[in-house]
Amino acid sequence: MKYYILAGEASGDLHGANLMKALLKEDPKAEIRFWGGDLMQEVGGTLVKHYKERAFMGFVEVLMNLRKILGMISFCKRDIAKFKPDVLVLIDNSGFNLRIAKWAKQEGIRTNYYISPQVWASRAGRVKDIKRDVDEMFVILPFEKEFYKKYDYDVNFVGHPLIDGIAGRKQIDEESFREEYNLGDKEIIALLPGSRKQEITKMLPVMLSLVEEFSEYQFVVGGAPSQTKEFYQTFIGNKNVKLISNKTYDLLSVSHAALVGSGTATLETALFKVPQVVCYKGSNISYQIAKRIITLEYISLVNLIMDKEVVKELIQNDFTKENLKTELESILNQKKREELFLSYFDLEQKLGGKGASGKTAKLIVEGANKK
Repeated sequence: MKYYILAGEASGDLHGANLMKALLKEDPKAEIRFWGGDLMQEVGGTLVKHYKERAFMGFVEVLMNLRKILGMISFCKRDIAKFKPDVLVLIDNSGFNLRIAKWAKQEGIRTNYYISPQVWASRAGRVKDIKRDVDEMFVILPFEKEFYKKYDYDVNFVGHPLIDGIAGRKQIDEESFREEYNLGDKEIIALLPGSRKQEITKMLPVMLSLVEEFSEYQFVVGGAPSQTKEFYQTFIGNKNVKLISNKTYDLLSVSHAALVGSGTATLETALFKVPQVVCYKGSNISYQIAKRIITLEYISLVNLIMDKEVVKELIQNDFTKENLKTELESILNQKKREELFLSYFDLEQKLGGKGASGKTAKLIVEGANKK
């Protein structure tokens, strides 16, 4: 059968790649065409557009690039129509994908959505459109199934794909890793400021402002594959800070603590059992708009899943050097670390164990065959 997959951002590329591997196991003759990234391209199929071409963050940035985005949507529709897939698989990235889903449904194309739009966070009215336009939804957070049930929409909880990604990774030798990147013997504090230029520019300088005050630790920036070494170096300068790009899991596996931009990385850090402080700072206009439409008490996936404050969140004006220093000192304290470790284990149990990609692929193929 023919599958057209739409994924955006680094996390979508990761989950898309694992899903493609699982689809090829279920359907060895699968023909796959996709929008994604390097990881998906390594699996096979045909890459149409890389997610780097459409990495826009926040309301202001989207408005500034609206003409480009609309052009991509038109191109995407034409490309799908030409390919004639048996099923269209949408991964996260709701702003783009829900528009495509509406069109595809009208064209009679089977629509599957993997990793739900965060309608539980804001604009719950979108559920009406999702019910209309999405034939089958596969959710990865335990509370999402109950959320959709309130709207009489039955969805499939498949577990979180990060568990598979982390469990299936090749283990590294810490001594060799330290030697390769000249990290020395100090405990490592990982800095994960996100993957987009806007968020890195807002958050990395504040993170780096702590380097001299915690000189007994080695700070390491986890570079995103979408950004160049030169870009990060403009912030690092002459500080005693290392940059390791596209090795987030390896870095987390040897880290003592982490300062993490909100998003998927907060959950990844928790699954590696690394104490963390969650950070977020966006443009003031984007933040003011978001504050008025987002109904959640927390922004990190860790706290949302646990429905309580497990990790400290420093958001917008609270994200200052002074506050960050206080919270970093806290997670370096042994008692606090033990509390976090216990909460992290509870979190992993709630996520439903391994096999998300395989379960999703099986359901996608079964649904397409029925059609």
